[in-house]
Amino acid sequence: MDERLAELRRRLGEVSDLRSALSLLDWDQMVMMPPAGAAVRAHRVATLERVSHERFVDPRIGELLDELRDLEGSLPYDSDDACLIRVTSRDWEKASRVPADLAAEQARAASEGMEAWVVARETNDYAAFRPWLDRHLDLKRQYIACFDAVNDPYDVLLDDYEPGMKTSEVEAVFDRLREELVPLIRETGGAIADSLGKGPFSEDAQEALGVTVMTAFGYDPASFRLDSTVHPFCSSFGTSDIRVTTRYRDDDLESLFSCMHEIGHGLYERGVSPALERTPLASGCSSALHESQSRLWENVVGRSLPFCRWLHPYLVAAFPNTLGNLTLERLHRAINKVEPSYIRVDADEVTYGMHIILRFELERELIAGTLSTADLPEAWNARFEEYLGIPVPDDRRGVLQDVHWSGGSFGYFPTYQLGNVMSVQIWEAARASLPDIEDRFEEGDFSELGDWLRENLYALGRKYTPRETLERVAGAPLDPEPYLRYLREKYATPVGA
Repeated sequence: MDERLAELRRRLGEVSDLRSALSLLDWDQMVMMPPAGAAVRAHRVATLERVSHERFVDPRIGELLDELRDLEGSLPYDSDDACLIRVTSRDWEKASRVPADLAAEQARAASEGMEAWVVARETNDYAAFRPWLDRHLDLKRQYIACFDAVNDPYDVLLDDYEPGMKTSEVEAVFDRLREELVPLIRETGGAIADSLGKGPFSEDAQEALGVTVMTAFGYDPASFRLDSTVHPFCSSFGTSDIRVTTRYRDDDLESLFSCMHEIGHGLYERGVSPALERTPLASGCSSALHESQSRLWENVVGRSLPFCRWLHPYLVAAFPNTLGNLTLERLHRAINKVEPSYIRVDADEVTYGMHIILRFELERELIAGTLSTADLPEAWNARFEEYLGIPVPDDRRGVLQDVHWSGGSFGYFPTYQLGNVMSVQIWEAARASLPDIEDRFEEGDFSELGDWLRENLYALGRKYTPRETLERVAGAPLDPEPYLRYLREKYATPVGA
């Protein structure tokens, strides 16, 4: 191996180790840490962020990247080494614009803000959380100022999660979705009366059922771990160390769909080629592509009739007292019920998009300064009722419901709905290659789909841009039409009718 490339890999491996340790602290704070540890943890997180940032933007890495330009040009475009040089160059150029002090302060604010959000959410006290939101917005404006935002300042934040995408592109997709979703919600909302009832559903039985389904999808206790938390998420500390979380309530079974959602993220990280380990390439390509996998497994697979045929006996056996008389038809109808509701993560496939469009619009206004944090709850509630037709009863089920703003994750929300769009494009490509795939679902065999995704998407990691990756796996650029067609075909005729 070229000595310069070997040195680059060694340095990047150290940065990867530091960032993995930082992610582990974040996971621990959300899952295991006692609340009193928050203040000290914020300092630990800030220190690690500063050190890892300084290590990455070290001028020597910039020199190595410059020296390796010729080598990159002589290598095949698809080679791991050429991709490493290309992707790292982009990351380094962006990170080098950000002062280490600002990077550390953002990390500290995220750690402290998360704990403040947990308390504010529990007590329904937006006023207590508002100073933290103001702090994050100030830091984000400082961050944006590090870049040349020619068209829209929000482009800088969006690029952190969906590299290369512009806000105008998101707007175009969301305008098209809004055009179809609003009337579809009116047509289908409340049309299905079936539900799975209010339980009680024991936590132990929910956990066992979640593990059963995740194992069928590819969960392996040697590489995965399941825990509970306030806001479900998935973390990866390496291709063989994946942490999945969910949350349980005894009056519904949303934990099952949370498990399917988060294992989709986990399967993506688990499927990254081990050859990319300890480099910037060793993760999912972008937030939207990541979300495409959580939504594919949760919705396209997990709410399909073939999947329900397999799940049905397991569900009845898990909850014989409450679901002993549950029919397959009722199960399929209940989990595909379209009904406007308050909580984004519990939203059905049709209404979910409007939850995201709402957040995208409010984020842009907050960043631009045309909406103040003092007026945010009122703006949220008014727009929510306009889009989904129901009044918001309190801030806990409104502006305080998501963890993202507590960590300063502005620019993240739109990638959720972009992921929904991508999930159907990728599903159609998979189904074209695997024509009998849904027959296998009825038998509880999801390995064929998992293998196809691992080969065509997961193994690539971040070798290519999100646009390149989507075109490679789906055969086309981002297109909302397959997603809208999927929704119309599934919901224009009531599910199970």
